[in-house]
Amino acid sequence: MNTKKLYYWSITVALAGFLFGFDTIVISGAEQDIQRLWGSYTLFGSNDLFHGIVIVGAALWGTVLGAIFGAIPNDRLGRKKTLVFIGVLYTISAIGSSMASDPWIFALFRFIGGIGVGASTIAAPSFISEIAPQEKRGRLVATYQFNIVFGILIAFVSNALLAKYISNDAWRWMIGIEALPAIIYTVMMFAIPESPRWLITAKNNIEAAKQVFRSLYDNEGDIVEQVNLIVNSQKSTDDAESIFSKKYGIPLSLAFFIAFFNQFSGINAILYYANRIFAEAGLAEQAGALGSIGLGITNFVFTLLGMFLIDRLGRKQLLYIGSVGYIVSLSIVSLCFYNDWSGMIVPISLFAFIASHAIGQGAVIWVFISEIFPNHLRSSGQAFGSSVHWVLAAIIPSLVPILFNSIGAVTVFAIFAFMMLLQLVWIKMYVPETKGKSLEAVSESLTNSN
Repeated sequence: MNTKKLYYWSITVALAGFLFGFDTIVISGAEQDIQRLWGSYTLFGSNDLFHGIVIVGAALWGTVLGAIFGAIPNDRLGRKKTLVFIGVLYTISAIGSSMASDPWIFALFRFIGGIGVGASTIAAPSFISEIAPQEKRGRLVATYQFNIVFGILIAFVSNALLAKYISNDAWRWMIGIEALPAIIYTVMMFAIPESPRWLITAKNNIEAAKQVFRSLYDNEGDIVEQVNLIVNSQKSTDDAESIFSKKYGIPLSLAFFIAFFNQFSGINAILYYANRIFAEAGLAEQAGALGSIGLGITNFVFTLLGMFLIDRLGRKQLLYIGSVGYIVSLSIVSLCFYNDWSGMIVPISLFAFIASHAIGQGAVIWVFISEIFPNHLRSSGQAFGSSVHWVLAAIIPSLVPILFNSIGAVTVFAIFAFMMLLQLVWIKMYVPETKGKSLEAVSESLTNSN
C-alpha cells in the first residue's frame, strides 16, 4: 500500500478540521473586546443575551445549518467539491468578519464560516473513512480531530501574541488571520481525488474508483476485493430509504447519543469561555490567557495519545476512559467553586477535563459516526449526528453567561458531571466496538433486517 499518499490525502482533507478548530475558538480571545465595543446592543433588553446569541452564537447557528444541509452537496457534488467549497466559506468569513463595522455584519460573516464548520464535520470524516483500510481507519479519521485541536491550540497562541503586540483592534487581526490557512487549504484540495466509495455509490463509476484505489494499493487483487465489497453492499440497499427507516434505528440512536453526550460534557462552553472561567476562579487576566494556552496544549497532547490508542484499545475503551476522567474532573471543579478554592486546583482540574475529552469523546466521535451508517446513507447519517452535536453546541455556550449569572458555576459544572455519569451507563449498555471491521461489516451488524 502507498501509505505516503494515503496519509497525505487524509491529512490534507483533515486540514478542514484545523480551520474548524481555529474558527470556533478564535472568538474566545476576541469576545470580551467585542462586547465592550458593541456593549450598547441588546436582545430583549440584555447585552449578555445579545452577546451570547448574536456575537458568540452566530458561527454556531451557521454550523447547525451546515451540519443539517451539508449532506446534500456531499452526496450530489461529491466529497472533494464540498471540501473545496468549505475552504472558500472559511476565507470569506475570516475577511468579512474582521472588517465588520457593526455587530450584525460581524455576525453574518461568522455565520458563513459556521456553515463551513458544520459541512466539514460531514465531508472530511466521510472522505477519510472511505479511503482508509480498516486497520488504520480509526487513527486516520482521528487526524480530523487532531487538526481540530491543533487549530484550537494555534488560535489560543495567535490570540495571545496578537493581544500582546497589537494594541488597537487586536480582535480584528485575531479573526482575520484565519484567511491565510483557509486559502492554503483550498488550493491543496484541488490535488486530492474523489472518494472511491462515492464514485461507486453515487455515480456507479467503477473504473474511476479503481483508478483511485490503484493510487493506494499495489496489488490488483486488493483493488478488486475493495470494489466488490462496495458493489455487493449496494445490492441490498434501496435508494428510496432514509436513515429514519426502522432498520437503521440502532445507528441513528448511537449517532444521537454520542453527539448529545459530547456537548453535555460542557466541552464547547469551557473552551469558549476559558478566560472567564479562570477569572471567576480568581486568576489574573494574563494568567487566564496562559491557562487557555495550557488547555490547548493539553488538548493537543492527549488527542495525539487518543490517535495512537484508537486502533489498539478500540473506540469503546477510550469512551470509558474519557467518561471516568470527565466525572472526576468536573466534580472537582464544581467543588472548587462551591468552597471558593483558589490557586492552581481549578486550572489543573480543567486540564484533566480537557485530557479526558481529548482521549475519549474527542478522539472517537467523528470516527464512530463515520463508521456506523451504510455507504449510501453515510452523509445523511453524519449530517444527523453533526446536527445534534451542533444544535447543542449552539444552545449550551450561548446560555453559559446567563447560567453563570443565574444558577452559578457550581451548579453548571455539577450538571455536566451528572450527564457524564449517564454517558458511562450508556457506553456500558449500548455502544458496540467497531475497531478492525470494514465499513460494510459494521453497518451490516447494526442494521435491523426485520
